[in-house]
Amino acid sequence: MDIKIAPSILSADFVRLADEVEEIRAGGADYVHVDVMDGLFVPNISIGIPVVKSLRKATDMFLDVHLMIDRPHRYVGKFCDAGADLVCFHVEADEPQDILAALDEIKAKGKKTALSVKPKTPGSVILPYLDRLDMVLVMTVEPGFGGQSFMADMLPKIRGIRALINEYKPSCELEVDGGIDDKTAPLVVDAGANVLVAGSAVFGRPDRAKAIEDIRMAAAI
Repeated sequence: MDIKIAPSILSADFVRLADEVEEIRAGGADYVHVDVMDGLFVPNISIGIPVVKSLRKATDMFLDVHLMIDRPHRYVGKFCDAGADLVCFHVEADEPQDILAALDEIKAKGKKTALSVKPKTPGSVILPYLDRLDMVLVMTVEPGFGGQSFMADMLPKIRGIRALINEYKPSCELEVDGGIDDKTAPLVVDAGANVLVAGSAVFGRPDRAKAIEDIRMAAAI
């Protein structure tokens, strides 16, 4: 399986964000993971559309934008226009008809689609949307804050979603986010994940290339 590493800029130094992104690009990262929080859907506020616009000007890396916001259908188009390559939002954050409309809007703008599920949400909820998805994101911590510990009890959910993907949409990627480092990477890859979000495990180390390599090598075992 082709493993992709997506460092989360939530753990980066925002004073030198362009340099931070260049360091992970040079270090072999595949995606830039952008966590957007609104203080409503999750109990924290992070960044929004202006930062995505700035990132798009600063890098040609794939921008994997994760919306942890209430009623995301209102904003998915704006994030596409700002330069996101993929827009992911939470299945818990909107009504079914608005989820479908949002996914269609993202596709109409030529971007990739993803849905995310919180730890307490069963993986089966993604099934009605799977034919429209390019990726599913499983949260292995409660969304809203960086630096949390990996929840090993999410591994069966990852396996279950991988089984659904294999049956109904084999081209769909499976991403995990939360507590991913060189110790937990092999666990989630064994369960079926192929895109690994890592925040403090990459940006918390001075040598970003070595951090990315360590996660990738661990995942390959």
